[in-house]
Amino acid sequence: MITREPTVERLATAHALMLEPFGIDEGTLGRALATIREHRVDDADLYFQTTRHEGWSLEEGIVKSGSFSIDQGVGVRAVAGEKTAFAYSDDLSPASLMDAARTVRTIAAAGQQRRVKVGPGKPRIAGSRVLYAPTDPIATLDSAQKVALLEKVEKLARAKDPRIVQVMAGLSAEYDVVLVARADGTRAADVRPLVRLNVTVIAEQGGRREVGSGGGGGRFGLGYFTDAIVQSYVDHAVNAALTNLDSRPAPAGEMAVVLGPGWPGVLLHEAVGHGLEGDFNRKGSSTFAGRVGQRVAAKGVTVLDDGTIADRRGSLNIDDEGHATQRSVLIEDGILRGYIQDSLNARLMGVAPTGNGRRESYAHLPMPRMTNTYMLAGDRDPAEIVASLRRGLYATNFGGGQVDITSGKFVFSASEAFWVENGKIQYPVKGATLIGNGPDAMTRVSMIGRDLELDTGVGVCGKEGQSVPVGVGQPTLRIDKLTVGGTA
Repeated sequence: MITREPTVERLATAHALMLEPFGIDEGTLGRALATIREHRVDDADLYFQTTRHEGWSLEEGIVKSGSFSIDQGVGVRAVAGEKTAFAYSDDLSPASLMDAARTVRTIAAAGQQRRVKVGPGKPRIAGSRVLYAPTDPIATLDSAQKVALLEKVEKLARAKDPRIVQVMAGLSAEYDVVLVARADGTRAADVRPLVRLNVTVIAEQGGRREVGSGGGGGRFGLGYFTDAIVQSYVDHAVNAALTNLDSRPAPAGEMAVVLGPGWPGVLLHEAVGHGLEGDFNRKGSSTFAGRVGQRVAAKGVTVLDDGTIADRRGSLNIDDEGHATQRSVLIEDGILRGYIQDSLNARLMGVAPTGNGRRESYAHLPMPRMTNTYMLAGDRDPAEIVASLRRGLYATNFGGGQVDITSGKFVFSASEAFWVENGKIQYPVKGATLIGNGPDAMTRVSMIGRDLELDTGVGVCGKEGQSVPVGVGQPTLRIDKLTVGGTA
């Protein structure tokens, strides 16, 4: 059997789905880009996308809802200096494409520095990665199997403990195909599967009710959700709910805090990761602006953004501007090494893009966004780190939070946490919030565990109204002198 190079294969898939059925060919792409180039621009691209999404949800023992949607269209962009003209259409036709191109052509480069007319560029295939199979996950299980999977979640959760009084489960699958045509002649495409299984349970005891949740997913088919995987999600949700049934009000004050591995890395994502995105630093609005080469965290703290991990929710073969994703070291042993970049901010800052230009859909502009952001492991035993607490909080799971990029200040709520005295876990606590400053907190990291974990595949990152799938991770770590808000 003769197969084509994977990048060529993905381009063929994209052409077959979004160009050929609508009478669009390479000549049409060239004419649209040439229309944009009638004005001086620094960059221009066409972003085609088709997305099929299916979702199922179970509650009270029955599948109560199901949905299926198809969305497709094209976004057309021209950039001159810091100015961007953008138009999009959900009509994939040569006429709509040319209309959008003429709309963005009106961008004026007058008064901008670095005015460069983009050349016509001979079409060339961009380099990319092969991080996941080009699977249509919706087709990997039939409808009866999807319903049975949700019913299995219900059965396992209720069987685990009689105090579980309610179970809610959700299953989603997405098949996303994108094609990028850049003015310099670059052509790139990606075929992106994405699945997710969620479980939420409510436990009741003595009139008190508590909630626990679990789940995960990634870029593969629905066959990933084996009995063992499903059981692990259910166990996590049930254990969290039962633990919270015994929780007491959280103590408040300034104290040392130990964060567990995996999902607690969401604090790192929010409090540090967003501050390292190129747009905030180019504009000088981030607390990390102008600090490359300076110490911004304690020794031993190394933070990466890595879009190249196979099958991960936050990974991409190419970003939404056609660049291959990268493994970028942002902070190395406490020293700031660089920022997360898309094309526009990289050009204006005089550096190379890092493969982090991301957008929610063809109807949105790309911007620098994280992929999988995590801290590397240290050499300490996690049990030793917890035992180091004289009086403090051990937080193993988080809910929502807020961060101010300019000041670095954050507030996070712990959904699962424990009070520790003299190195021993005393009891679970409820209502604990962590309050601090992201860059300052990174300088107070005093112990880093050897147990690096990535989250199970549930992260969604919001920025300027756009949401994209991401991953987070970290080892167990101790942060000295964080403010804990509580109710005790």
